[in-house]
Amino acid sequence: MTSASGAMDPRLVEVAHACFDFARDGDAVRLGAYVDQGVPVNLTDSSGNTLLMLAAYHGQAAVVTALLERGADVNRLNDRGQSPLAGAVFKGEDTIVWLLLDAGADVELGSPSARETAQMFGRGDLIP
Repeated sequence: MTSASGAMDPRLVEVAHACFDFARDGDAVRLGAYVDQGVPVNLTDSSGNTLLMLAAYHGQAAVVTALLERGADVNRLNDRGQSPLAGAVFKGEDTIVWLLLDAGADVELGSPSARETAQMFGRGDLIP
């Protein structure tokens, strides 16, 4: 929603920022409620990071699960060409990696891919 001048409604910006915080901080209940009320499940920040990317990178399994249940795109890349799966591998978030793989995450997607990231960090055990 924009104003007559074309600027974003500050209330919507505030909601978006809150949702990004919920994803990073692990507040699956509140984030799920906002998504259920119409916040896009694939909402992105100014760097192209989705809610799922932020939750995966910060090891928030409950949020990752809630977003996947609501249809989050498991293979959506951010503006740097990184996938949620590669982010989880980079951070060593084993549980998140398994959740994303179970949801159909592509191990070859992105740059570096999750497979390449696992190889760089000696975590080949994470990627099938």
